[in-house]
Amino acid sequence: MIIWLASYPKSGNTWLRSLIASYYFSKDGSFDFKLLDNIDQFPSAQFFRDKTDDFLAPEDTSNLWLSEQEKINEEKKIRFLKTHNALCKINSNSFTNERNTLAGIYIIRDPRNIVTSLAHHYQVDENKAFEFMKDEKRALIEKVNNRFIGFVPILSWALHQDSWIKCTKFPILTIRYEDLQHETFKTFVETIKFINKLSNLESSVNKEKIKQSINSCKFDNLQKLEKEEGFVEAMVDKKTSKKLKFFNLGENNDYKKLLKSNLIKEMSLLYKQQIQNFKYE
Repeated sequence: MIIWLASYPKSGNTWLRSLIASYYFSKDGSFDFKLLDNIDQFPSAQFFRDKTDDFLAPEDTSNLWLSEQEKINEEKKIRFLKTHNALCKINSNSFTNERNTLAGIYIIRDPRNIVTSLAHHYQVDENKAFEFMKDEKRALIEKVNNRFIGFVPILSWALHQDSWIKCTKFPILTIRYEDLQHETFKTFVETIKFINKLSNLESSVNKEKIKQSINSCKFDNLQKLEKEEGFVEAMVDKKTSKKLKFFNLGENNDYKKLLKSNLIKEMSLLYKQQIQNFKYE
């Protein structure tokens, strides 16, 4: 059965994925990028490129979402999958269902800090990144040889987080990125307990291994690894054709210092309810 690691883009999903990979897929909690191979991203082109379908429209792969998950679950073991997909229906196709999903872990982040990360990742200014976040029909699309084999409907930031947080079909653990950042041990212990309670992966929590996982996945260490080895998920700079930093600002990503006051005001007004609900300043 699948446990989803879900989030809107640039909300800390890769960090949580790294922590979980180092804890469950290493002997002592030590991390390296190869461990991320244990947690695939779904949906992504790798699941559809070998199909014979024409995939003439971006949303055509949604027809195969559930059947591909059923194939994954044929192994009859717990599988972690990272996703940026909204928990939605496209052309009457549900992203997932109770038959294929055991649970979801959803990471939410202050939207005013997401916008700066989006701007860097997609190489646009903050205002265009904000438009990206408001777009209720937004999708990430990959086209190869005239076939749309990568389609991830993320919708708007507000719709995305609502779709996962309000899910009642299977258990959802909601984590604030900021709690993972400032109370890492406590938050990660809660995450491991949530996973273990629902699965047969472990009977108890190994707190020493958790400490080692946290230590090996510190932002500085991930930055160092990326500098030494590169990171496959980093975007290519449109001007230089070199890879942009994926692990870019870390704790220095502070909207109060990085965004113009008018944009802060506009975002704070639009997302007032969410900011209050999740106790953001």
